[in-house]
This record gives sequence, structure tokens and C-alpha cells, in this order.
Amino acid sequence: MRHLKAFHVFHIAASSKSYSEAAIKLNITHGAVSKQIKQLESYLAKPLFYREGRHVFLTLEGELLKQYTTQAFGALNEGMSALSKLGTNHLDVSCEPTLTMRWLMPRLSAFNSEYQVDVRLSTAGGAVNLGENGLSMAIRRDDFELQGDYQVTPLVAEWVGPVCSPDYWQSIQKDLSKVRLLHSQTRPQAWSDWLKNQGSHYVEETQQIASCHADSQFQHAYHLAHFYFCLQAAQDGLGMAIGSYPLVQDELLRGQLIAPFQFVESGHQYILLSQKKMNNPLEQIFKNWLIAQIENSVPCLTLVNDS
Repeated sequence: MRHLKAFHVFHIAASSKSYSEAAIKLNITHGAVSKQIKQLESYLAKPLFYREGRHVFLTLEGELLKQYTTQAFGALNEGMSALSKLGTNHLDVSCEPTLTMRWLMPRLSAFNSEYQVDVRLSTAGGAVNLGENGLSMAIRRDDFELQGDYQVTPLVAEWVGPVCSPDYWQSIQKDLSKVRLLHSQTRPQAWSDWLKNQGSHYVEETQQIASCHADSQFQHAYHLAHFYFCLQAAQDGLGMAIGSYPLVQDELLRGQLIAPFQFVESGHQYILLSQKKMNNPLEQIFKNWLIAQIENSVPCLTLVNDS
């Protein structure tokens, strides 16, 4: 296309505060940016920018065009990313941090040994743009609004319940007024939600825990930055945390953690996000393996379900 370069210059300028800023991003001169914009405006017979002081702003026509160039260059970036992955023997996968550390990483060596595929993990939660971030797939807890037209594969429902070390439980089970509740900044409502959903099970114990939850004194509360730290602190005997199954599956099976009040459904699930059309055959292999691993994660405790 004759004006492809001009469209690209416009796309960069549309997300910049000035032509000078766009010129730096494009590694061309201010005059070259201005020339390309003028050529595009002449070709479209529409004004795309107006100036106020040193800054430039999009006209209504410019705002409309920006929507389409964002889609077009976004699709082009995704296509380039897909092409770069063809013939490679690795996958770039983003995963929830705690799920990565406590569940996925201990199982990856088996996948690598069987398929000789290098899974390059990065950790993050919430919304994700696979193409722009160069990712093949993302594993997420569905506690955010999905962005992007992705294929969503449900993996496993999440169950939650208090967990602690066996020794810690031994020290407080006869007097739950001594329990210390571990809280995380990333899941600040975990205890409140569990108390609300616990229902009629363990009524006396739940009332005692609720009393401790209402007491913000140090002996009853310990706040940590991340959910992963809460689970590790519970395993190390520092208190009791709300555990998420399957994130605590391995520790429960090994006896490093126990779940005195069992689990209830949280209303969330873990999902796999991928492009609707997979460009790398390794993606389907990893997806099938992941689903099989999750299906084999049979709960090792009787799960409490009020429904």
C-alpha cells in the first residue's frame, strides 16, 4: 500500500503528545513526521490533528482512524509474533504467580521430559494481551473482566478453606481464640468470603474464627503482601490462611498442610486463555497436557458444599 508508512507514522503520533515525541519513537525528524501526516490528511481529505500550544490532539476523524490503526497494527504484531514462533521448540506462557510456584512448576519437568519443549514461564494475574506481550497462552483465575477475543478453556473450579501446619493446629485446636489469621493484600477479602460462604458447617468454630477476624490485634491477624506468602507462612506454622485448591494440593498430600474445616466453592475457576486459531502445534500439546494434569488433581479431602 502506497500510504502504509504514513499510516504507521500516524499510528505512533496518535499515541504521542507531540510530533517531536513521535519522531523520537520512530527515529526520524520532526519534519518527516509532519510531512507524512500532511500526506495522509491530503489522501483522506480529512484533518487528523489540531494543535494547542506545543501539543497536538486528534480530531474526531483522527480518533476514528486511530481505532482502526490500533486494530490493524495490533493484528500485524500478532502475526509477526506467530511467524517468529514457527519452527521453534518453546512456548511463552503467563501464569498466576501462586499457581506457578505451588502447582505448575513442580510438574513442568515431566512435560519437558516427555515432549522436549521449553515452556518459558512469566508470572502475572488479571487481564493480558497475548499478542502484544509475545505470549502463546495465559493461565488465569477468572476474577477479572476478559479483554480480547480469546479462546477460554475452563481448567478447574476453585475451592477454598482454612489451612495450617499440623503442629500449629495442634497448638490452637482446643482454643481457637488463639488463632492468628493470615491475610494477603492480593486477596484481602479471602477470610470474609469464606466466613460468608461457610454456612451451617462447623458453626461453633466458625463463630470463634469470625470473632478473631473482627479483632485486628497482632495476635489475631498477620498481613502479608501476596497470597503465596500467606500459604508459605501457614506451612511454616505462623498462622492459618485461606487456602485455594488446587494450589495447596501437593502440601495437603504430603501432610505439610491440613484443612481442619475442609473446603467450599469460591465461585471462581482457573482458565486457559489462547488464540482462537493456534499457530503453533506445541500450543495444543501443552493445552492437552495441562487439562490432563488438572483432571488428575482429585481433591484429597472431602469437600464441603452447601448446595
